[in-house]
Amino acid sequence: MAEVPTVRATAGRKDGERFAVEVRPEHDRVVLLLSGELDHDTAEPLREAVTAAFTGPGRPRLVVDCAGLRFCDSTGLNVLLRARLAAQEAGGTLELADVRQPVARMFRLTGADGVFRIHADLATALAGSQDTVEEDRS
Repeated sequence: MAEVPTVRATAGRKDGERFAVEVRPEHDRVVLLLSGELDHDTAEPLREAVTAAFTGPGRPRLVVDCAGLRFCDSTGLNVLLRARLAAQEAGGTLELADVRQPVARMFRLTGADGVFRIHADLATALAGSQDTVEEDRS
């Protein structure tokens, strides 16, 4: 995997930042720390971060930390689903960590929680644990 620098990108409106993604290399993975509201108006920084993580040699291994994600609409879900497919096509992985309400509910209602490997928290994801979240996220 290519050397990935730690970067932070934001999106929002004139009234302030609504979404941020921080890209941080962690051992053999790239962690994307999401915060705020991921929607049609704010999805571009995530698209750019995913694209940057896939550049260079090696198999991309991404962990998306959703602990700070307060909202995700269909556009945001679509970006994550496409990123997962791109990772698979490149021989890598994209996993989620710490998906909280109301995002967890949207994932459950759309069936996306059955598509992604979801870890209870970032530490568990980075430890490479096979444990995923199976609890009620209603």
